[in-house]
Amino acid sequence: MGRKAQLGGSGAAPRRRRRRLTVVERVLLSNTALLALILALLIVTPVTVSAPIRTGEVIVLVGAFFVLLALNVANVRRTLAPLTRFAAKLREVDLAGESRVAIDPADETPELAALAEAFDEMLARLREERRAGARAALLAQERERLRVGQALHDEAGQTLTAVALEIERMASDGPEADRARMAAIAAEVHDTLDEIRRISRELRPEALDDLGLVNALIALSTRMARQGDVRIERDFDGDLPPLGEDVELVVYRVAQEALTNVLRHSGARRCRIGLAQAGGTLRLEVVDDGVGMPAALSGETIGVEGMRERALLVDGRLAIGPGPRGGTAVVLEIPLEED
Repeated sequence: MGRKAQLGGSGAAPRRRRRRLTVVERVLLSNTALLALILALLIVTPVTVSAPIRTGEVIVLVGAFFVLLALNVANVRRTLAPLTRFAAKLREVDLAGESRVAIDPADETPELAALAEAFDEMLARLREERRAGARAALLAQERERLRVGQALHDEAGQTLTAVALEIERMASDGPEADRARMAAIAAEVHDTLDEIRRISRELRPEALDDLGLVNALIALSTRMARQGDVRIERDFDGDLPPLGEDVELVVYRVAQEALTNVLRHSGARRCRIGLAQAGGTLRLEVVDDGVGMPAALSGETIGVEGMRERALLVDGRLAIGPGPRGGTAVVLEIPLEED
């Protein structure tokens, strides 16, 4: 009695989901309806076949055959039309996204539901394998960057430093006529050393390892502002949660690529870079007031593709489009794991 009262007090009982017919059942029903129509016509119409058959009877039988064939083709096409529409949806699936295949309620059948579920599971495996492959490739790339950066800093840098010191010594001890030329050569060697140090820093962000993400972004934006005639404004959240090494590296590389594009292609005078955390999501924004995305770069360039691949490493989402006041906005959102 108490169970009945509890059920009755919860309101109307939930409606049972109507059972969907399978594709086989739909085909059988359409063919059965067609056979029933033929049987009814044979019963109510005086159809006779003479021996030998007459010309008029041949015309009637052939005409009836083509009519019934057309009805059967129409029924089969109507029954199998959901499969065609479902195949069209499969062609539109984006492997880079997280969307699932949706079936229209009118087209839903047990076979289609099972096929959609199997397809979604296959997509999930493909996306995970793609992330794993990209993660392995990018980690190998970072190791190679570190090796090349160290080689440039330690070997080439030291060699050029020794050459510069030797040239300066020769300029001070050599003939008066050659001193100015030797001093100019030494200055060029020092400029080359500075360029090598800059390349080494870009290959491996030492500030990221030593100072953390926010300070590394401050150093990056300051260096970028010096290289180009762009005023870079910073808006960094000072209360960020602890981030994994992969997340920090992805954020830094995306910011580096976005700021590089601002300097090279945007023609902007001002740029804002922001990093904040809200609602369990880490959000990086790089917005400029330039000319927008050039037509030559509107597609998936190597830099944009690299940013998207890095975002996938940490289950992030990258969006590139027009800014709120013109220019271009690059937005990276990364879901953070809850403690």
